[in-house]
Amino acid sequence: MTLDDIAQVMEVEQQSFPTIWPPTAFKREIRHNRLARYLVAVQRRQDAEESRNGASPEGDPHPSGLGRLVGGLRHILDGDETPPEERNELVVGFVGVWLLIDEAHIVTIAVRDGHRRRGVGELLLIAAIETARLAGHEVVTLECRVSNAGALRLYEKYGFRRVDIRPRYYSDDNEDAYVLSVSDVGTASYERRFERLRNEHRQRCGEYAREL
Repeated sequence: MTLDDIAQVMEVEQQSFPTIWPPTAFKREIRHNRLARYLVAVQRRQDAEESRNGASPEGDPHPSGLGRLVGGLRHILDGDETPPEERNELVVGFVGVWLLIDEAHIVTIAVRDGHRRRGVGELLLIAAIETARLAGHEVVTLECRVSNAGALRLYEKYGFRRVDIRPRYYSDDNEDAYVLSVSDVGTASYERRFERLRNEHRQRCGEYAREL
């Protein structure tokens, strides 16, 4: 994520959370928080049009789903006044990770309306775990609403376990949060599991380019 991404990131934020960060918070994170890593997933306009028209790039067996979604850090060139469907590159999701001393903590993850249930959230989780692994962290943690069954299933698929509960954690409705943790992401056994799941995601949702 760069400062130029923030206008589109705020659109996703507003669609995803009852209480949102102001743009200045993202600016501070990017400029001043040396422990923070923020990634955006971006879809190119050409690839989105090919997906809607039922066409795909030559040799691409996955015309639907993510299509050729770009995962990683992208520089957004469009102004925030351009309608989403007309942007050359559309931010469809983002994830934030803090690389703390003893763990990597996923602080936020969100997907744009209209791109949910298409593998974007899993792609962002893959990127977050990969970021932690590249930084040499063994432990990854996050909080999740106790009612969010779909997200809990996804996290558990990647080895996260419920280790604690935070009562009344969410300020909008006082819902509790599970604290989830996976503690072996740097091991060879987890690497095999991670590669298998990542390959399954690619087969199901399509290939994507990474710019880390």
